[in-house]
Amino acid sequence: MADHITSKLDPANHLILDQSLIRLPFELLRKNFKSAHLQIEKDTFAVKTTLKDTAKASLNTNATPDEVLRNVDTMIEKMRGLKRKLNTLADEENRLHEQTQSRIRHLNELYEMKSLDDVKYEAWSRTRLDRLLVDHLLRHGYKESATALAREKDIEQLVDVYTFVKMGNIRQSLLNGSVVEALAWCNDNRKELKKAGSNLEFMLRTQQYIELLRMESIPKSVEAIVHARRHLLPYRDTYPKEVVQLCGLLAYPPGATMATAYPELYSQSRWTTLADLFMQTHNNLLGLPSVPLLHVALSAGLSALKTPACHSAHTSSISPTSASSITTSVCPICSTELNELARNVPYANHTTSHVESDLLLLPNGCVYGRERLEEYRRKAGLPAHEVKDLRSGKVYDLEDAKKVYIS
Repeated sequence: MADHITSKLDPANHLILDQSLIRLPFELLRKNFKSAHLQIEKDTFAVKTTLKDTAKASLNTNATPDEVLRNVDTMIEKMRGLKRKLNTLADEENRLHEQTQSRIRHLNELYEMKSLDDVKYEAWSRTRLDRLLVDHLLRHGYKESATALAREKDIEQLVDVYTFVKMGNIRQSLLNGSVVEALAWCNDNRKELKKAGSNLEFMLRTQQYIELLRMESIPKSVEAIVHARRHLLPYRDTYPKEVVQLCGLLAYPPGATMATAYPELYSQSRWTTLADLFMQTHNNLLGLPSVPLLHVALSAGLSALKTPACHSAHTSSISPTSASSITTSVCPICSTELNELARNVPYANHTTSHVESDLLLLPNGCVYGRERLEEYRRKAGLPAHEVKDLRSGKVYDLEDAKKVYIS
């Protein structure tokens, strides 16, 4: 009965790890729909305005037929441009629908399996492992390897190569000292960022301002002042302390002796901070985990095995270069490959214990349950005050045994 319970497949527990598999296409579909709606409103308003002007011009006796025809041609060209844009958005929507259907079919396969011992489950688990590996490669910038693996395993519909490649390109541009791509992304997602209370755009505009002052020229300083009035002062109610500090930066060029707060603003490490902030904001906006899914899956498994002894100060460390690290350590937590990853995960929570109750420690260091010692004593015909070691056969007085508590 216990084996049956252990091997029973619970799809709900598996889907906890795969929430982003469905959520990301949904978020992209919602964004695609908003883009189409905004484009339709913008172009139809322009066409209606031109149509109204054309109607008034046609009633004017001074208007020439050529002017009216030019307005009509403008409206036709505007609607043709709208059609091209909507076709592109429709193609993207169809792609996302196909991707969603493929992912639903993949997840639905779990409900056709009743046991972890099912042959189909092994194949499904291998596919999920391939997905996690592709996700891990994409998050660490190995775009070519991730794309090749997805193509080889035929799981291109189950992974988000395009989304992560686009995110990686913007992150790399920030590390290279450019905020243009990141600001364009903020412009496309302005409403969502405002709703989420993100400070990403403010930080990007701040960096633009700092880079203008870093050049130490009068024209660039004037440009920095104009930039601050246009892009930073609107945030004075939201970030009053930061805006005041940035205004004071005008009096402290990069080479001057400054107060403690100002050298940090000129630090090149701010670009790395901006790149990390963009990634965090991007993932939050699209409902993606902040860490690779492979780490999440490993952490869940490691937590089920972790005990206080795994990170004990008395545990001898194994050299990473030691060839025996794989063969001598039977505990995955204690392995050099997974020890650091497991350091911050919680200890195992075992609801069913396999340890005997009412443990007794014999003088030779062996531990047994009292019930088992009593049963073995009766079979051996020993007096009530004596117990016998099940392994060595040595007889000890019951008073010499110590009670053991599991901590």
